[in-house]
Amino acid sequence: MRALISVSDKTGVVDFAKNLKALGWEVIATGGTMKLLRESGVEVLNISDVTGFPEICDGRVKTLHPAVHGGLLARRDVEEHVEALRVNGIEFIDLVCVNLYPFRQTIAKEGVTLAEAIENIDIGGPSMLRSAAKNFRDVTVVCDPADYAAILDEMRAEGNTSVETRLRLSAKAYTHTAEYDSMIATYMRAQAGLPEKLFLDFDLVQSLRYGENPHQTAKFYRSAEEVPFSLAHARQLNGKELSYNNIQDANAALNIVREFDEPFCVGLKHMNPCGAAVGRDVVEAWTKAYEADKVSIFGGIVAVNREVTREAAERMKPIFLEIIMAPKFSEGALEVLCTKKNLRLLEVDMTRSDVHPMQYVSVNGGLLAQELDVETKRVEASMTVTKARPDAAQLRDLEFAWRIVKHVKSNAIVVVKGGQTLGVGAGQMNRIGSAEIALKEAQAKGATEGLVMASDGFFPFDDCVTLAAANGVAAIVQPGGSVRDEDSIRKADGLSYTTFEYSGLKADETGVAMLFTGMRHFKH
Repeated sequence: MRALISVSDKTGVVDFAKNLKALGWEVIATGGTMKLLRESGVEVLNISDVTGFPEICDGRVKTLHPAVHGGLLARRDVEEHVEALRVNGIEFIDLVCVNLYPFRQTIAKEGVTLAEAIENIDIGGPSMLRSAAKNFRDVTVVCDPADYAAILDEMRAEGNTSVETRLRLSAKAYTHTAEYDSMIATYMRAQAGLPEKLFLDFDLVQSLRYGENPHQTAKFYRSAEEVPFSLAHARQLNGKELSYNNIQDANAALNIVREFDEPFCVGLKHMNPCGAAVGRDVVEAWTKAYEADKVSIFGGIVAVNREVTREAAERMKPIFLEIIMAPKFSEGALEVLCTKKNLRLLEVDMTRSDVHPMQYVSVNGGLLAQELDVETKRVEASMTVTKARPDAAQLRDLEFAWRIVKHVKSNAIVVVKGGQTLGVGAGQMNRIGSAEIALKEAQAKGATEGLVMASDGFFPFDDCVTLAAANGVAAIVQPGGSVRDEDSIRKADGLSYTTFEYSGLKADETGVAMLFTGMRHFKH
């Protein structure tokens, strides 16, 4: 039995080759692989001794030879194939171990040239993989170091790999070359100025029981590369499997958590935050978020950006929740929460990253792609466009509200006080409708003064300003950019905001502060 090894990623290859030799295999190797194996005490045959031809063109040509591909592609059960090899002095090759030049890593380097990229396009490697994969009934093809141990175990037990194993490895090799080729095609099309062609690489996580509704089928896929704030790469510690709607909602919650560095908690329902808050620690953040809307959070999803402690877990446990997500759960928290067998607990990597992930949305017959909206301008006093200016506490609340409102379905209005959402108006066909909902929620909680309001889009009319002032809003943050911005500014300067006390109405003559961020965050 003969094996041909030619790898770029040399992880574990020395031990793999040594064990093949111990099992009685003859090992052939190329270039750098041969050098490493020989230096490591593994006796190997030079590929040039097999082909009778030297490596040429700086190693570009070394395995593209009938002695290699005839040995791989010849069927052992076809007499004509066997005879052709005998006549031409070609021996069978029974195993190929190949992984490819690091093209992805090369083009990711800053300042890489086209010439450098081209030299990292593997030709012989994919050819050998494809030949071996095609003849999987006779040849074992290996492209992933993670498979070395299992292959060796099977060989020790059975003398060789099974046809079933070889079929699985064949499919894996074709997938590997397909991904490699698509990566090269994408790069070369860009260099040539050709229209972009999108190749997506996602692995199946699970088939879901159903989709958004019971009559719809659905599946869940994840990207090949791990990214932070990703449900697809989260570790589930407890509970039943996720549904389609669970995944959508959980993803939306993680996008909100991404906004905050201080201890933060959000409760979410149907893709919208129902309660969100910052606090001194995870306990306070949870308590404030829950108190922001005790009704809507029932059956909802909770995400925090700190380790869930036992104390936090004990406060969460009495509430019916579908999912709790955090970067970590303490042992005490798991003892408390794992008693609820259906409660999903998900440990999610929340490491900060400068990478702006892409967001894909299917439409009939097409696909929309955009960078995920991860950029958020910090709200600063210099953005004030009115005579009235926010105080320090209001400025903090405006910043908080601005980071929340970008994740509420448009038209979106959020009302905040003390680092806590008090009213959320989402998805209305007009902005005044969203404002009415948010302010009504705040009033129902007894919050009638010193409020701040955030809007995801500009005010086309001054009616939202009038309504806000009449319901205790002292400061507003919005993108600005309407042709009628001046109407809203004049209204904010001319109106006093009213507050409701036990004694009745009280007027405050300070006016309403308004800030323009210059950045819009629509969410459809």
